[in-house]
Amino acid sequence: MTKKTASRMFAAASSVGVCFFLMTGCGSSEGNRLPGRQGGARAGAVPVTVVEVLPTYLENKIVTTGTLLANEEVNLRPETSGRVTGVYFQEGSRVKQGTLLLKLNDRELRAELGQKQIEEKYASDEEARKRSLHSISGISQEEYDRAANAVKLAEAEKEIIRSQIAETEIVAPFDGVIGLRYVSEGSFVSSDMLVATMQDIDPIKVEFSVPEKYALLLGKGSEITVQVGETRAERKGEVYAVEAKIDLETRSIKARATIPNPDGQLIPGSFAKVEITLERIPDALVIPTQAVVTEISGEKAFVAKNNTARSVSIRTGIRTENGVQVVDGLQQGDTLIVTGLLQLVDGKPIEIKYARAGRDSIQ
Repeated sequence: MTKKTASRMFAAASSVGVCFFLMTGCGSSEGNRLPGRQGGARAGAVPVTVVEVLPTYLENKIVTTGTLLANEEVNLRPETSGRVTGVYFQEGSRVKQGTLLLKLNDRELRAELGQKQIEEKYASDEEARKRSLHSISGISQEEYDRAANAVKLAEAEKEIIRSQIAETEIVAPFDGVIGLRYVSEGSFVSSDMLVATMQDIDPIKVEFSVPEKYALLLGKGSEITVQVGETRAERKGEVYAVEAKIDLETRSIKARATIPNPDGQLIPGSFAKVEITLERIPDALVIPTQAVVTEISGEKAFVAKNNTARSVSIRTGIRTENGVQVVDGLQQGDTLIVTGLLQLVDGKPIEIKYARAGRDSIQ
C-alpha cells in the first residue's frame, strides 16, 4: 500500500466516526424523554378519590341516661288517727279509682251524724210552721229568719260530720297497682303512718337531662327511644314536658317523656338509656369525616375544579358515626376530594383515580 492510499483510508474512517457520534448523541436526546411529561402540564399531579356532594336525609340524635318514674305515685296515709276496722286490698293487686282500701273505726261519728239528722229534721219542721205563720203575718220576719237559719246550721254541722267520716276511709285516687301493706286490721294508726304505696305505671315516665346547647331543640313532642336493663328491646315514647330553666350546677336541662307500658315490664326506678331525636333534616349536606381538614383558623375541605384542588372554608354541624353535616361552604353538586389530602394545597394539580357516589361514602 502506498503512502497516498493509506492517507485516503484514514480520512474516510474519521468522517464515519464523527457522523456516528453525532447520530448517537441526537438519538439519545430524544429517547430519554419520559412518556406523559411532554410539555410538563401534568407534572406532580396528586392522585385522589372524589365524591359528589349530594343532599341526604339526616336525623339529629343524642344519647343520654335517665330514670323510669311512675305515671302517678302516692303514699297512702290516713287523714286521722284511729283503729283499723277493715283492710280491703291485696298487696301487689291492681285496683280501680274510688275503690275502698282501708277503713278506720267511725262508730262515734256515725252516732253524731244520726243526732244531727234528727236535729235537722226538727229544724226543718219548725221552719215550715214559722213560714206558714209568717205568710199570714202571725210572726215577725226576724223570728222566721231564726228558724230558717237553724235549718242551714243543722245542714252545715251534718256535712262536717260526713267529712270526718270520709277521713276514716282510704280510697284509691286513681287506677293503679298497690304495693306492700304496712298495717293490719285491729291496729291503731296515726295520720303519719304509711299504709301502702300505689302507682300507675301505664304509661310510665322517663326523666332525663341533656346539655343546655340542645335546650332549644328539645320540646314537647320530641321522640325518644328507650332501652332498659340488659335487654336490647327498644320502646318508643315522646317528651311531654321540659323544665323551664337550666340547672346551674350541671348546665343541663331536665325533661320527662311517657312510654306505653301495657305489659307492666317497665318498673319505676329502673336505669334507662335514652336516645332523643332532636330534629329531622330532609336535605342535609353530609360529607365523609376524613374529608374535613382541621386547622387553627377553622375547618376546610378540598374540591376538584378543572383538575385542580381548591381549598374552601366550611362550617360543620351534626356529626354522625361516619359523616359530618356541612352547613356552610359547600354546595350540592360540588366534587369533594376525600383522599390524598395531606399532599394538597390550594391550586395543586390532581388526577382523579376513583369517584364514588356521595351517599355511599358515608354509609
